[in-house]
Amino acid sequence: MSIIDKDKIDSIGINKENGNVMIGISDHLDWSNEYEHLIMLQDKINSYLNFIESGEIYESYPKAKDKNIEIIIYTKYDFTEKAEEFLNVAYKSIVEAGFNLSCEVIGE
Repeated sequence: MSIIDKDKIDSIGINKENGNVMIGISDHLDWSNEYEHLIMLQDKINSYLNFIESGEIYESYPKAKDKNIEIIIYTKYDFTEKAEEFLNVAYKSIVEAGFNLSCEVIGE
């Protein structure tokens, strides 16, 4: 699964360091088609927020109950300037909703 599968959860687990539930987005795409990539990322994040806010997360992953939830984007390529701008806006919205967003460039 990956960013292309917008209605699938790529990964989910508990962070052993802080106890947060980590819901991972796997983004292997380069930024050659920046607009399409941003739309896919937005759709995937929105799908994850729906998964969390609908309560489906607790049905699919009962260990998430009473835990902080963080969406983490694992990306192969560094973000473009526009992607960083988008992520800053997304971060604010996600934090306001009571969750967290982080990114990790894992490279090749």
